[in-house]
Amino acid sequence: MTVLLTVTGCWAARRYPGSWVRSADRAGAVVLAAVTVSWLVSTSLQVPWSPATSLPFALCDIATVVAAAALWWRTPLLVELTYFWGLAGTLQALLTPDLSVGFPSLEFFQYVIAHAGVVAAALFLVVGQGIRPRRGSVPRIFVITAVYTALVGALDAVTGGDYMFLRSRPASWTLLSVLGPWPWYVVSAAGVALVLLVVLYLPFWMSRGDHGSVP
Repeated sequence: MTVLLTVTGCWAARRYPGSWVRSADRAGAVVLAAVTVSWLVSTSLQVPWSPATSLPFALCDIATVVAAAALWWRTPLLVELTYFWGLAGTLQALLTPDLSVGFPSLEFFQYVIAHAGVVAAALFLVVGQGIRPRRGSVPRIFVITAVYTALVGALDAVTGGDYMFLRSRPASWTLLSVLGPWPWYVVSAAGVALVLLVVLYLPFWMSRGDHGSVP
């Protein structure tokens, strides 16, 4: 369903641009915001509530908020964050979910809609509407991601949590499973992230012909 809706949406936005595209952006933003709010509410009602597991500081949690803001305002930095975080990170979480519940639980729908929505938003904005990442977007997003990761690492140390899996890998199989033991998989993941950012920017770098500039 994610693939079908995303491909159809991107094709329609390119083939039949118009005011409906802006309405679709706003609708997507509302859906992502609603999912975020519903997750915060349901998590706050959990017993026991713990700062180690119940705070919205995983990268995909922040990516959902950023994607909603990008759809609503379409500012360049928000679109870049949505594109790179969505396709380099959230897509991995969608393909290899760390989810302990199944259909039709509320958490299942929250997880799937949020992650699929971020990926769809990234492609709809960049491919469908042509809002391209700017020159220098790769180092810019990499630095922002590194700073955010450091802040989350400090939060993990204070709360005893494992946000962004900085203290241990998820129990289910993910890309982190093949990147070595702790703490080396954190370093390996940073290298993989940089490579993915460059690969995601390559189509725009090549189409601009600015081969001598920083991606």
